[in-house]
Amino acid sequence: MRIMPNRMDRGFFKYQEEFEEKALAVLRSGWYVLGKEVSGFEEEFAAYTGADYCVGLANGLDALWIAFRLLGIGKGDEVIVQGNTYIASVMGITINGATPVFVEPDQYFGMDADEIEAKITEKTKAVLVTHLYGIASRMDKITAICEKHHLKLVEDCAQSHGACYDGKMTGTFGDVGCFSFYPSKNLGAFGDGGAVVVKDKQLADAFKIFRNYGSEKRYYNKIVGANSRLDELQAGLLRVRLKHLKELTEEKILIANRYTREIHNPGILLPELPEKASCVWHQYVIRCEERARLIRYLDEKEIGTIIHYPIPPHLAEAYAYLGHGEGFLPKTEHLAKTVLSIPMYNGMTDEEQEYVIRALNEFE
Repeated sequence: MRIMPNRMDRGFFKYQEEFEEKALAVLRSGWYVLGKEVSGFEEEFAAYTGADYCVGLANGLDALWIAFRLLGIGKGDEVIVQGNTYIASVMGITINGATPVFVEPDQYFGMDADEIEAKITEKTKAVLVTHLYGIASRMDKITAICEKHHLKLVEDCAQSHGACYDGKMTGTFGDVGCFSFYPSKNLGAFGDGGAVVVKDKQLADAFKIFRNYGSEKRYYNKIVGANSRLDELQAGLLRVRLKHLKELTEEKILIANRYTREIHNPGILLPELPEKASCVWHQYVIRCEERARLIRYLDEKEIGTIIHYPIPPHLAEAYAYLGHGEGFLPKTEHLAKTVLSIPMYNGMTDEEQEYVIRALNEFE
């Protein structure tokens, strides 16, 4: 039995008729950019998250860097960010000329709130939290710190569509919640896509102007902006998937619960959730000190895995100029050497789950 680490085709086939009907409707409409599908999705996604406003963008990275740009964060400013995030989080900071200041993660893969205050300087302007793997970070203390020190709070929710902390959805704690709709995400498009959710109407309007070449009215440009528009086709398809996101999330939770209940191997550490936090299981990430051997073992059994992520941003060649060598973030670096994402996708059969569980339990 061959099992891929992720499959997107089954998520399509489950709602094939709805997706195809929507795609044809958009194609036949003759309106392909910033039309009723985008505005409809923005309204529906804002309502889903509990945010006041949503603005569709071209991708998740644009959501991040434009967020910092519109918050006025740039050269000479510092942004505190966890070391074990995907590199796009850090790029959102550095594209604007600001400097990332790294902190270690907690035991739940989220930002360790206890490390934040020690890193705050007169240059600190914001905190960027990543809700990694779909696990909502512990936001109570982080929010309190940002309020105390008058810092902007940006949330990277690329993997946490629908995850909540203390009943409140990720993306709605800070000034801006940044989302990706890359096809592999829980709320995935059929190409690139992204969005931000915000509380402030003036900021929402600024995003709408910036994404469209800095233009509020065609050919009248208020600022130098970007071309970062969620297109009509992707917005329409996202509206279809959003209607089913609750059931899709519940399915992943059932798979994750089974993994947690039935995987029993002293050499494998299973993920834990913080108190008051929910998880939408974008990934189910185990840890193993013998990871390379485990990967080879699973490869032989045709079970696919992915490492999220093998190189922490502070050790990436792109950020060598920051001067952080190996040993700078020992917890982050240890995670990079031990984490492993096992198969997790909608449409995963009971037999496939059983095969993965049995293989992991028999690993010695």
